[in-house]
Amino acid sequence: MKHDKDRDGKIDFQEFLQYVQEHEDKLRLYFRRIDVNEDGIIDAAEIQESFRKLGANLDRTEAERLLKRMDKDGTLKIDWDEWREYLVLSPSTDFSDILHYWRHSTIIDIGDNTIIPDDFTEKEMQTGMWWRHLVAGGAAGAVSRTATAPLDRLKVLLQVHGSSKNNLGIVTGFKQMLEEGGVKSLWRGNGINVIKIAPESALKFMAYEQVKKLFKGDGSREIGMMDRFASGSLAGVISQTAIYPMEVLKTRLALRKTGQYSGIIDCAAKVYKYEGAKVFYKGYIPNILGIIPYAGIDLAIYETLKKFYMSKNKDKDPGIFVLLGCGTISSTCGQLASYPLALIRTRLQAEVSNKGKNTMTSIFKKIIKEDGLSGLYRGLAPNFLKVAPAVSISYVIYERARKALGVTMT
Repeated sequence: MKHDKDRDGKIDFQEFLQYVQEHEDKLRLYFRRIDVNEDGIIDAAEIQESFRKLGANLDRTEAERLLKRMDKDGTLKIDWDEWREYLVLSPSTDFSDILHYWRHSTIIDIGDNTIIPDDFTEKEMQTGMWWRHLVAGGAAGAVSRTATAPLDRLKVLLQVHGSSKNNLGIVTGFKQMLEEGGVKSLWRGNGINVIKIAPESALKFMAYEQVKKLFKGDGSREIGMMDRFASGSLAGVISQTAIYPMEVLKTRLALRKTGQYSGIIDCAAKVYKYEGAKVFYKGYIPNILGIIPYAGIDLAIYETLKKFYMSKNKDKDPGIFVLLGCGTISSTCGQLASYPLALIRTRLQAEVSNKGKNTMTSIFKKIIKEDGLSGLYRGLAPNFLKVAPAVSISYVIYERARKALGVTMT
C-alpha cells in the first residue's frame, strides 16, 4: 500500500494522519486551480472552465447541479471547507480524476434499455445533438435486428407452436423454417421490425421528456431513479400504444407460410378484411402489463450493478464495456421477469380472431396445464442467444454512426 511506510501490511494512526494531510494539501492545490479569480469560492462558471480544459463540455445547468452536491448554504457557491468535506474520502489524487469523480458519482447514466430512454443534457437538446444520438441508435438497431432476425423468428415460432407434444426446439425449429421457405424465410418479419424503430424511438423519447418535466415541476429538483422508472414506464406505454399494430403485423409476418402475404401492406389489408380493426390490438393488455416489471427490474439492477462497481473501483469511472455489461445483465433479468407475459401476448397476436376467443387468462391456464411453468418460457433460449451478438453489433455500429454524424461524448 502506498501510505504503508513501514510495509507491515497495516496503516497505523500516524500513517493515516500523514495520508490525510497530504491529501488535504493536494485538494487545496486543486481548489486554488479551479478558483481562477482567487476569491476563496468556486462558482458554476469556474467549474465549466475546469471541465473545458479537460476536454469535457459542461452546460450551466449541469455545473449548478454539481454545486448543489457540495453546497450546504444554498448559495450555489462552495468554499474550501465544503470542497474538503466532500472530496476528502475520494481516493484519487489526480486533478482530472477528482473532477470526474465529482461529476460521474451523480450524473453518469445511460438508458440503454428498451423501456427507459436516454437522458440528454440541456446543451444536447439545444444544439440538436439529441437527434443525432437517436439516428445513430436507430442505425445500430436496424443492423443488429437484421443480423439476429433468424433467432428472433425462431423465438416467435417456439412461443406460438412449441409444446411438450411436438418437442419443437432450436435445431428442429430452424430445420422446419428452412424446409418450408428456404434461407430467405429466416428473415420473415424483419422488415417491419426495422421500420418500427424510428416511430417507436421518437415517440418514446418525446413522451419521456414530457413526463420528466411533470416530475421536475419548476425544475428545482433532480430526477431520481423512481422518477425515471415512472417516466420510462409511461413513455413505454404511450409509444407501444401508438405502434402496437406494427407489433401484431410483425408476429403475423414472422409466422406466415410461403405465398400467404406479398408484403407488409398486403398482410395489413388481409388481416383487416377478415378479422377487423380489433385484431391490431390483440395481446395489448399483457404487453402493457409486461412493461412495469421489465422497466423496474431492468433499471434497479442496472443502477445496483453500476453502484457496486463504483464502490469497488472508487478511483476510476466505469468504462463503456462495464456499462454495456451492466445493461446486458439488467436487461436479461428484466426479460426473465416479463417473459411469460410476452409469450402470452405473442400467442394472442398470432391467433386468428374467427377461430377462437382465447383470453390472457385462458392461455395462461392452458400453458400451465399442458406444459407446466416451463411452458411459459418457450423460446427463451434463442432469445438469450441473440443478446451477445445484438449488443456487440449495436455497439460497433453505434460508435461508427456516432462519429459519422459528428456526435461527441461529453
